[in-house]
Amino acid sequence: MSTITVRADREVEQALAELTAGGRSQSAVIREAILAAHRARQAEQLRAEAEELASDPDDRAEMRNVLADMESMRAW
Repeated sequence: MSTITVRADREVEQALAELTAGGRSQSAVIREAILAAHRARQAEQLRAEAEELASDPDDRAEMRNVLADMESMRAW
């Protein structure tokens, strides 16, 4: 495990004080914030990829073909 040094401004210090007021450690709060930021970034990347695929005419045509194939199998 590594040690990270963070230079906090007044806004960050105030937020950290509020988040640790219930007894949680600064390290726990900071780890949670980093993981939350990472999950948000991954979600944004997935959203962007989905939007790109949704706007791709070739991909949309392929989706329609797959759905049509699946629908035809359903009738069996």
